Parts: sequence; C-alpha cells; structure tokens
Amino acid sequence: MTAVDVIAVDGTKSSSVELPADIFDVQANVALMHQVVVAQLAAARQGTHKTKTRGEVSGGGKKPYKQKGTGRARQGSTRAPQFAGGGVVHGPVPRDYSQRTPKKMKAAALRGALSDRARAGQVHVVEAFVTGEKPSTKAALATLTKLTAARRVLVVLSSTDELNWVSLRNLRNARDSRVHLIEAGQLNTYDVLVADDVVFTKEALDEFLGVPAETTEEGGK
Repeated sequence: MTAVDVIAVDGTKSSSVELPADIFDVQANVALMHQVVVAQLAAARQGTHKTKTRGEVSGGGKKPYKQKGTGRARQGSTRAPQFAGGGVVHGPVPRDYSQRTPKKMKAAALRGALSDRARAGQVHVVEAFVTGEKPSTKAALATLTKLTAARRVLVVLSSTDELNWVSLRNLRNARDSRVHLIEAGQLNTYDVLVADDVVFTKEALDEFLGVPAETTEEGGK
C-alpha cells in the first residue's frame, strides 16, 4: 500500500491513509485507457447532426429554364446539389456514437489512471475544505491552495457532502476554473487523466473504496 497524508483545513497533516495497492498501484494499460476514454467521449456526442437532401429542401419544383435551346446543361430543379441553396450530397445524418465498453474494462482503466497519478504523488486526501455548517468558497479555495498548486484539479466528494460541494461549485463554474467536481461514484478514467492532481475528501475516499480506508493518526495514535 501507499501512504498519503490526510491534510486538515488549516493545511497541516492530521493523519495518514493507506491507498490499496490493487487500486492505486497497478500496471497502467495505456491502450486500454485510450479505448475507454475514446468510448466515453464518443458516448457524450449528441449525434443530432443533419443536413437536407435535394428531396427535403423546399422549392425547386419548376424547371429553372427550358430543356433545349439555351446552350446550357439541362436542369430539372434549383434544389439539386450543384445549386446554391440546394440539397447536400452524402451529408451527416443522426446516429448513435456510443460504443459498448464492458464494466471490467472501465474499472481496469480507472485503476490504471489512479495508479499513474498516485505513483507521481498527484493523489491527495483532505479531511474537508471547510469547517462548520456554513458554505464558504473563500475558505474552500484557501484549503485547496494549501494542498496543491496544479493548474487542473479533480476534487472527489462523497454523494452526501453538500457543504463542500456548495463551497466549491462556484470555483467549478468560473470561466477560468482549474477545479472540476465529481462524486465518488461517478469517478472515471477521462476526468482522472485530464487532471493534474486528484483530491479526495476522506469521506469520498471511503465511499469510493467501499470500506473505510486504513488510517494512521498523527503521532502514531
């Protein structure tokens, strides 16, 4: 296992947590991660693109000029593809871009991505970003700044952590935001790979692992 410091709100180390080797220290399969990411991005495409063929464009029912005697090529409709405003030949049509990706492949790719970040020291654990019962974006940003200076940070929160979510969501919505929020149950390979650092709250880490992570209190208690 790999031990990671658990950082308190004030930026000090409060304890250490063990990251299971079967999730955070496995061999990363680059080809597998690539396949899973491509499938994820493909599934996010709407696929609603559409152009009209000559039979769908309105108008053009009358011949633009007579068949013979003009010296020009014969034409039957101004909605033919060679005319401006005409139909499109072989244009895009609505389709489903999703790819079938087995759950075991997704899980293996995620383990590989997390292991890559953990080996590089880019996985962090924090007790919480704010204390008390009142959300505070300023306090949450201060805690995050003490923890990491990375340009792109993936913050993983538990599904019930409304306080930290509300505190950080303004950072997520900012135009130049370096923070992306995600629930532990929605953690995926793409979001891990595009982030420089991955930050779990202790509660989110326990939820992601399915069991409480092994913790060592500061001072060996």
